[in-house]
Amino acid sequence: MTKYKEIIRLTGLGFSQHKIMASCGVAQKTVVKVQKRARELNLTWPLDESMTDTELQKIMFSKESSVSPNKRMPDYAYIRKELLRNGVSKKLLWTEYMEDCRANGDEPLMYSQFCYHIQQDEQKRRATMHINRKLGEQVEVGYAW
Repeated sequence: MTKYKEIIRLTGLGFSQHKIMASCGVAQKTVVKVQKRARELNLTWPLDESMTDTELQKIMFSKESSVSPNKRMPDYAYIRKELLRNGVSKKLLWTEYMEDCRANGDEPLMYSQFCYHIQQDEQKRRATMHINRKLGEQVEVGYAW
């Protein structure tokens, strides 16, 4: 687990990012991200004694909703139907979706989020089931003599 409390403490004491990286055993990108988020939330050292790294993670990087509520979600039924047609791709559907959102004054999803939500919808509707079996538990041999 990332040592959020330690990163904030060392930052408050004026240590360089390099020393914080070495001390906490994390990448520079992690240190920069934690420092930036702590500045945004006005978290400075000293922190509350009872504050744990888990609580800090929830406060700083909660993943309650990755999509802002003012973004319009795609029409999954229409997308499923259109993807069955020849020559139709997700990129083409996203372009149509973007144009429709802009025409209606809605905020659209970017392409990666658009594809992610389509994939999540596909996962809900998938009708396959993986059956775990031990090796050699069930053997089918068919010989044509």
